[in-house]
Amino acid sequence: MRIAQPNLFSEFEGQIRALPVRERLERADLLIPPLRLHHENDLEMYWAPFGAVNRSAAIVLLGITPGWTQMEIAYRVVRREMEAGLSGAEICKRAKQKASFAGAMRTNLIRMLDDLGTASFLGIESTSELFGPAAALLHTASAIRYPVFVRGRNYTGHSPDMLRNPFLRDCVELVLAPELASVPDALIVPLGNAVSAALEHLARRGDLSSERCLFGFPHPSGANGGRVRDFTARRQELTKLVAIHFRAKTERGLRADAQEAARR
Repeated sequence: MRIAQPNLFSEFEGQIRALPVRERLERADLLIPPLRLHHENDLEMYWAPFGAVNRSAAIVLLGITPGWTQMEIAYRVVRREMEAGLSGAEICKRAKQKASFAGAMRTNLIRMLDDLGTASFLGIESTSELFGPAAALLHTASAIRYPVFVRGRNYTGHSPDMLRNPFLRDCVELVLAPELASVPDALIVPLGNAVSAALEHLARRGDLSSERCLFGFPHPSGANGGRVRDFTARRQELTKLVAIHFRAKTERGLRADAQEAARR
């Protein structure tokens, strides 16, 4: 499966170099056949530099799929950094860090995570640091790794249903599952119901432990009108789940240290 390849940067490098260097890229610059990975009916998937994986992360923030805003920012960063002569891997890493959950959604997300006490378990003042000096603790990902559009609009996880569409289900099973397995100790925060459904599907298949997942976390988008209400209703339970995960992780670490000491 082509999209299962962790980094397709080299394949698209020539096309990226041909992009204009300017303040904003347009849809006509990026939503073009040479950058398209898949097309069926009204659904299209395009490559973007979101394949980097932080295997030592303590927390995974999992969205549905990168939207147009994230895609445009990432390509702009890639185009600029290519002029600096950096490696493809480093360029993609920087682009992903800059673009992930950019905009108002990041602000909402930080506020919600901080309200659950997540920062204290990570040893930082605020989860805003995950997008800066504490980036080593964070892995950002999407249920569908690359940007998907339906009739030119950001895919929302429905119409088509992520698990009923064979191509999208393959993306979940063949790309997302091994990606999450490669970050084994991290708490996974699924953003919204569609992402939670994808994780529940993987858990039923035995590809993922549901104990790692912060189910019930509302999507932080400002377009989610019920976000504040749902978060308030679930806050106590979500706070408890965060604490359980990180305390269990600490206990596992202490046991591993004791076992290692006993072998010496």
